[in-house]
Amino acid sequence: MRTFLDTRLLSLMLFSCFNSDVSSSLYSSSCQLQKQFDLNGMNKPGDVILGGIFKLHFFPANPDLSFTSEPQQPTCYSFSVVGFRLAQTMTFAIDEINRNSNLLPNVTLGYSLYDNCVQLGISFRAALTLVSGQEEQVTLEENCVGTPPVLGIVGDSSSTRTIAISTVLGSYRVPLVSYFATCSCLSDRQKFPSFFRTIPSDAFQVNAMIQILKHFGWTWAGLLISDNDYGFHTARSFHSDLGPAGGGCLAYTEILPRVYNPDELRRIVDVMRKSTARVVIVFAHESHMINLMKEVVRQNVTGLQWMASEGWTSADVLQTPYLMPYLGGTLGIAIHRGEIPGLRDFMLQIRPDLHHNKTHGNSMVNQFWEHTFQCRFAPPPAGWVEAGRELCTGQEVIENVETEFLDVSNLRPEYNVYKAVYALAYALDDMLQCEPGRGPFSNNTCAHLQRMEPWQLMHYLEKVNFTTTFGDRVSFDENGDALPVYDIMNWVWLPDGTTKVQRVGEIKMSAFKGEELTLDEDKIFWNFESKQPPQSVCSESCPPGTRMARKKGEPECCFDCVPCSEGKISNTTNSMECTSCPEDFWTSPQRDHCVPKKTEFLSYNEPLGICLTTTSLLGTFICVVVLGIFIHHHSTPIVRANNSELSFLLLVSLKFCFLCSLLFIGRPRLWTCQIRHAAFGVSFVLCVSCILVKTMVVLAVFRASKPGGESSLKWFGAVQQRGTVLILTSVQAAICTAWLVSASPMPHKNTQYHIDKIVYECVVGSTVGFAVLLGYIGLLAVLSCLLAFLARNLPDSFNEAKLITFSMLIFCAVWVAFVPAYISSPGNYADAVEVFAILASSFGLLMALFGPKCYIILLRPERNTKKAIMGRGTDT
Repeated sequence: MRTFLDTRLLSLMLFSCFNSDVSSSLYSSSCQLQKQFDLNGMNKPGDVILGGIFKLHFFPANPDLSFTSEPQQPTCYSFSVVGFRLAQTMTFAIDEINRNSNLLPNVTLGYSLYDNCVQLGISFRAALTLVSGQEEQVTLEENCVGTPPVLGIVGDSSSTRTIAISTVLGSYRVPLVSYFATCSCLSDRQKFPSFFRTIPSDAFQVNAMIQILKHFGWTWAGLLISDNDYGFHTARSFHSDLGPAGGGCLAYTEILPRVYNPDELRRIVDVMRKSTARVVIVFAHESHMINLMKEVVRQNVTGLQWMASEGWTSADVLQTPYLMPYLGGTLGIAIHRGEIPGLRDFMLQIRPDLHHNKTHGNSMVNQFWEHTFQCRFAPPPAGWVEAGRELCTGQEVIENVETEFLDVSNLRPEYNVYKAVYALAYALDDMLQCEPGRGPFSNNTCAHLQRMEPWQLMHYLEKVNFTTTFGDRVSFDENGDALPVYDIMNWVWLPDGTTKVQRVGEIKMSAFKGEELTLDEDKIFWNFESKQPPQSVCSESCPPGTRMARKKGEPECCFDCVPCSEGKISNTTNSMECTSCPEDFWTSPQRDHCVPKKTEFLSYNEPLGICLTTTSLLGTFICVVVLGIFIHHHSTPIVRANNSELSFLLLVSLKFCFLCSLLFIGRPRLWTCQIRHAAFGVSFVLCVSCILVKTMVVLAVFRASKPGGESSLKWFGAVQQRGTVLILTSVQAAICTAWLVSASPMPHKNTQYHIDKIVYECVVGSTVGFAVLLGYIGLLAVLSCLLAFLARNLPDSFNEAKLITFSMLIFCAVWVAFVPAYISSPGNYADAVEVFAILASSFGLLMALFGPKCYIILLRPERNTKKAIMGRGTDT
């Protein structure tokens, strides 16, 4: 850490001369280089120099990063062909731009490229060297001498190294365009104001992973991260975004050790093996995965679906027959592939520098040549090659050896380097096309090629917008991030034991649709017996009809499925809440949709309704028959003796009583609710009025039969009888009219009796009106009963009083029992009780009053004589 701090302090010293660039006096002064680094690199002169930092070697051997008076070259091992191809891609892009007459005409680009040896300190040295130059004295005149400082840098490949470099370069607004640093933290414009990148941020990579998880319904996954900024920021993004964006959660999050630690790896793999999560997401580099897979193989942990970050998606070292039983079927995120026409031909033209010309810095090519052909140059550059090899001639043919250097079929980070160089070139081109007096800087000035400053180039780089020959648009947002796009890769384990990594989809950001995921599922290889995507959930999805209930103390993906309560439903999978059905609806048996509530009323179709309807019609029919009998035998003594006119009227009223009961059957409607009680009340009052008048006539006739009682009959003539019946009935009609006008009965949907049913009923509207209606009928019935009771012992010639007494007792008994039964009966049963009371009382009156008479008329005609009625025996 101290070495790094010393580096930071020295960087400030090295930059002290550039800090004065804001003043015009800078261009007539010079800067004195305090120290000089001896780095492995290559450069080419030009009007404008672009810098580059690439990973050309691995595993430095105890590098000395202190600042001494003598330049030192770090000793690095294991030449990286891939890193060299990246560097050559940058030189190709610059060469292509220099040959392009439409881009930067009359301006030649040069480059200075350095090796970082996968070390933060060396990478930092390279960055300081690029921005300060290597000459001991750098003059910034028009005829400057030596290698000028670069105006922009392409690099670095690591997020951690890029963070350190950008922290310093950002202070001086030197543009740094990375082709491989993905940490989302670098999008912070306050901390890294001059950082740009042509690779998507890890924030989008995390979103891409989440979209894949969501697509396959994987809501329960494990996360393994590397012990660096790349892993920590990824973990933070996953924890904050996985739930809201994908509806999932992490079963565990483990940090892979930086160095091989068997105990820690054993613990991590044991967590993976015991977890119910079948999907494992790994954000790490291939070196971490190599160590992890050793323990996975040792414990034989199979049946996992691996998801790879771009850090190891294309790692050939993991695609071996030994590991494919475990890693086969891996889905990975890869940098978007591009095509760079002419790159292979350019690389075939590379030749080593046989004279070791330090001016052109061609040592990188020599090292590549030695590595590829396993030879050495004489004399060998100290520290870079091994003794005992054959001498290199420089005439070796690259095409005769197998090397991945010439493989341009899968250009991914190379394509990002290509885009980064062109982004700087287009920004420079836009800057040089500025018209004097219309520039973006103070006083509308423009930048000049001879006095160009890095911050001026950064201004144009922010606005750059172009399309590559491959058809990809390149521009940067307000955070310096490029338009994000990733390829989705799948590790295929072929039957012959070989492997290949194939593209199965793409995910990109759309300004209108957000993340767009495209997957060709038919091409995906699944490393499971079912050859289908695995299931990876903490709890099975809650089907419709249930809701999710979180388990206390566990992640939100772990839940129980609780059935919806009565009256509530859920019609989607994994519903958080159950919704109530509308008032007229109820839940289906599965509780997944609402169905109309069952309706209940006294229906013509149900057995009770059919029985009551039949009984009503039967009573009506009997009334008609009896009326017909009385009309047919109207001249017989028994019909004439019992006031035939009132008898006929009584039969008609009874028929109405039977018929009015039908108004209580069927679905209640406004007109039936209003008419039923009025018809019932008027019909029964008409009936009871007739009985009352008949009883009064009986008493009057009895009194007239006594001496001095003849005058009583004059009050009970035919006119008086009709008038009395009419008046008594009119009173009931007035009561019904007042009731209907003031508080009319209305149909009502009652849900109080049954929560899953709607009981259709008629509410009486005014209880007082209904009570007065019944009370008036009761008053007339009681009065008739009393009068008939008083006349019960009259001579046989007036024995109808006994029948009236009996009928009134039946009538009163029925209606006295009706009131409590009606009040206590719910819904349609209340209507049934009322219909039953109507029918029972009507049949009671019919049978009691007319049954004996019909019996005599039809079966005992010999008693239907005047003598028999007068009690004098039977005619002969």
